[in-house]
Amino acid sequence: MAELPDLEVFSRILSRRYGGQTLDKIDVEVAKKLNVTAEKLKASLEGRKLLAVKRSGKTLQFHFDRDRILGLHLMLRGALMALGEDPPKFPVLIFHFKGGKGFAVTDMQKQATPMLDPPVNEIPDALDVDYPGLKKLLDGKKTVIKTLLMDQKKIRGIGNSYGDEILYDAGISPFSIAGKIPEKDVKRLQKSIHSVLKTAIKKIEKENGDELAGELRDFMQVHSPRLKQTPKGEEILSEKISGRTSYYTRSQELFC
Repeated sequence: MAELPDLEVFSRILSRRYGGQTLDKIDVEVAKKLNVTAEKLKASLEGRKLLAVKRSGKTLQFHFDRDRILGLHLMLRGALMALGEDPPKFPVLIFHFKGGKGFAVTDMQKQATPMLDPPVNEIPDALDVDYPGLKKLLDGKKTVIKTLLMDQKKIRGIGNSYGDEILYDAGISPFSIAGKIPEKDVKRLQKSIHSVLKTAIKKIEKENGDELAGELRDFMQVHSPRLKQTPKGEEILSEKISGRTSYYTRSQELFC
């Protein structure tokens, strides 16, 4: 599943490649996840200029002129691809811009979710969370910290992969009780959220260039079934947390 760094890079690539262009036609190949009819979507977006593509949590938001926005959640297997000679496989939406350029949203599971004019989401984005906000979020919570970080109703953008990377960077066990983490460690966790995500964005952006490539994970420190040790030589352990495989080390402090 694409997480915050992947989606941030995708938004920048899409803005560079298609920003300022007028949408000539949008093909709705899978309509079951739309919040409006396919006809309403086409009438609302066709003929409008794409001003920018932004990221909000785990969604992409396509901003068109005259205040129309198309939100998109790629879900588990959704992907983006530029249009070429071969037709896209498993298309959900296909965007055709005037001049011949375009891209497709694809998903073999047909779960990618577009939403016309999504409501404003008041839940904080991970890159906007400051120390007071994170402390308030954790105070009194009996949930384990890994589960809380992945809860999109508490903080948006962090998934299973980056949850592990952030907690490793902060030196906090994923099994720690959120409300038991001391203030100094909450401060370190807040810094790790920002530094890990921003570093990943830079690495993915450098690797992808201007291509809508899939999610990159080869730079991760702990979250990989292929890794047995961290770059520091620490043994990597794995265990299920909230049904997801989590990776961690014994050096990460447990607060409970």
